[in-house]
Amino acid sequence: MSGSQKISASHRSRLALVYVRQSTMLQVRENTESTARQYGLADRARELGWAEADIVVIDVDLGVSGRFSGLRAGFGQVVSRVCLGEVGAVFGLEVSRLARSSAEFGRLLEFARLTDTLLIDADGVYDLGDFNDRLVLGLKSTMSEAELHILAGRLHGARRAAAERGELRLPLPVGLVYDDEGLIILDPDEEVRAAVADVFALFDQHGSALGVVRAFAGRRFP
Repeated sequence: MSGSQKISASHRSRLALVYVRQSTMLQVRENTESTARQYGLADRARELGWAEADIVVIDVDLGVSGRFSGLRAGFGQVVSRVCLGEVGAVFGLEVSRLARSSAEFGRLLEFARLTDTLLIDADGVYDLGDFNDRLVLGLKSTMSEAELHILAGRLHGARRAAAERGELRLPLPVGLVYDDEGLIILDPDEEVRAAVADVFALFDQHGSALGVVRAFAGRRFP
């Protein structure tokens, strides 16, 4: 990691925030190596001179997309603590992906500049008071946002093409499945069919979803 000379005693006297995030719960379950690497950034903070008591891991955004900061309590906590001047450095695997929106990332960069907060990832140490560091992170953020737009366009195009061929298959509600010919049928599992029938029977009896929920108080939902 380059740029360690940018880290001063002032930075080490404040907190080192390690921000941990995965976009979906599927990634949390299956992409465990990435999660482990993110937690491992706490070790990197220790190597760079931060005391154990000053290293804070923020991981409440595991399974939350980086597209909208308003849905990420952890990202909001990072921004708030940077604004308060409590933070010497924010650590991430790729700090340009802290937010998928250039506007949101730009605000974080400005707050970091005003409070002399460093951003640190595998590529180096970024001092937002330095024009070149701001330029590099700004370009990376723009590329990250463009990547998200391109991937979404490809996904939408693939779904549209499958729909035009009559081959689009979307997840079905519980109790329905696709048969070998692609037709939608009732689930052949008798236990599943009985459970669904039980729920609808209770709805007919009580007349509301809340009534159904109350009916299952004290017994396992099928």
